[in-house]
Amino acid sequence: MGVPEVLQPPLSLRILAAYRRFIRWLTSARVLLALILLVMMVYLILVPLYRMVETTVTYQERDVLAVPDAVPGQLTAYHWVRMLASRVSRVFLYAPLQHSLVVATGATLLAMFIGSVLAWLVIRTDMPGRHLVNNLATIPYIMPSWTIAMAWKVMFNTRVAGGTPGLLEYLIGRPIPTWLAYGPIPIIISSALHYYTFFFLFVSAALMSIDSNLEDAAELAGASRSRILRRITFPLVLPALLSGFIMTFSKVMGTFGGPNVLGTPVRYYVIATMIRSSVAIGEFADGFVLAIVLILFTIVTIYINQRLIGTRKSYETIGGRGFVAHVARLGPWRKVLAAGVIVFQVLVIALPLGLLAYDTFMLHPGNYSLSNFTLHYWIGKSDINIANGTPGVLRNPKIYSSAWNSIRLSLATAFFTALLGVILGYAIVKGRGTRLSKLVEQISFIPYVIPGIAFGAVYISMFSKRVGPIPPLYGTFALLVIVSVAKHIPYSARSGVSAMLQVGRELEEAGQMAGANLWQRFKRIIFPLTSAGFVSGFLLTFITTMRELSLIILLVTPATQVLSSQTMRYTENGDTQMANAVILILITLVLIGNFIIGRFRGGSLKKGLGM
Repeated sequence: MGVPEVLQPPLSLRILAAYRRFIRWLTSARVLLALILLVMMVYLILVPLYRMVETTVTYQERDVLAVPDAVPGQLTAYHWVRMLASRVSRVFLYAPLQHSLVVATGATLLAMFIGSVLAWLVIRTDMPGRHLVNNLATIPYIMPSWTIAMAWKVMFNTRVAGGTPGLLEYLIGRPIPTWLAYGPIPIIISSALHYYTFFFLFVSAALMSIDSNLEDAAELAGASRSRILRRITFPLVLPALLSGFIMTFSKVMGTFGGPNVLGTPVRYYVIATMIRSSVAIGEFADGFVLAIVLILFTIVTIYINQRLIGTRKSYETIGGRGFVAHVARLGPWRKVLAAGVIVFQVLVIALPLGLLAYDTFMLHPGNYSLSNFTLHYWIGKSDINIANGTPGVLRNPKIYSSAWNSIRLSLATAFFTALLGVILGYAIVKGRGTRLSKLVEQISFIPYVIPGIAFGAVYISMFSKRVGPIPPLYGTFALLVIVSVAKHIPYSARSGVSAMLQVGRELEEAGQMAGANLWQRFKRIIFPLTSAGFVSGFLLTFITTMRELSLIILLVTPATQVLSSQTMRYTENGDTQMANAVILILITLVLIGNFIIGRFRGGSLKKGLGM
């Protein structure tokens, strides 16, 4: 039976009670923080995406030159038709897209092979020197992605395409095939040697969690080693392989440095270099169409990855009978494999750096004799006959300015990103299961699916004009900080959630019962307990931002140059010795920062990557 109407409270009291419940919900710490973060991310992520799409479907002022009756701001499909179904589509979209897919697929497969083999040798064999191999595996990721590409150019450059001979052509006295010096093969190899770290870390973590009892049981049942590998080991490692695949594939698809160094001289353009070219000549709408295509391909790849991983979520590798991890005996091959692996890793790290360093001491490019030795590119004064009159890097005020910009950009981005990660973690974990928490977490993931150069293009569309009370920020240092922080939101959210899940709810509740407000609880309880995650996130962001190029290449100006963009500027001007000297300075600063920051509370690159 229903409650008699005479016993129900008046409508006004029910409305008042509902209003008070809403106010209590709205003013709770987790909800208030979640709403503030939601508004911030909508502005930093969704609004720029909308502005970019809007630019592609409206006439721009320069379109009047091609379409006389065009009205700037009017809706049109002109840019999409031009890029997808016109005479220039092959040159501007389809050929670069094909090149991007070839390079990304090739580099990812090669990186998968290298990283997986190294992970197996380190985790599942008795190979000596495994600890050293484990430490060396993360160093290539610390170096800028185009370091190996620049070293490749020093070694394999050819007169036919590069104008001056590389070291190999100088030594053997014969021309190097163009396909070996430039184009897809060197881009694939140099990219794979940089990004194999992802596969090594992911596969290592997966192999460490596989109980050898599963493989032993299959062997006792008569299964061959190949069948065990195919039916047990591989399915258990597959999610790690897919995670490494998506990270490497999306990174290579959006990378600019390596393809620009090794592809542009032979007109082997990829989507990233075409976006940069379009934006550089003022064709923003065309560049944004390319950026959207790149984003869509990345989204499709991630979707396929999630579908594949989703079908394997039920695998259990750790049971209640004790965990056993047997290692394979390599026998007489132990020392041979160990020596080979360590030599390979040292070559991947030391050889590129050595080639770059050697090139900086050669006065005239292409002549690698000791008679050509010089210190000009390091400490030389301005000479109009050398490097267009540019003084050596240690005498060059532009280099010091760029270095300072790199350091302060990395420190500012790392601090705000790590702090934002803690706040995001609090808002997401404390409200876990609610629609608001899920919405915040989902939006925070969006920058992950946007390749770096496309994300930079988004911010041109957003901040080239005044938006409400915010003035145009294009060309300012503040814009570099904003775009860098926004791009790292997915990583900061993941780090913050992981750290916050380790903090018991009762600790904060005890502080609340003692009368501590939100700020006091955050300062005395939450932040101290999550500071290790803060430091790890800080370190990862610092390293990534110091060597970042694709994200900011469209946004830097002469006043806001950083070391990475300065390197590419020298490369494009033909001053390769100057460019290589700047790379070495950049790597030195990254290693110093990694060492200093890593000393605090056990921060490490592996922890920052969530390994």
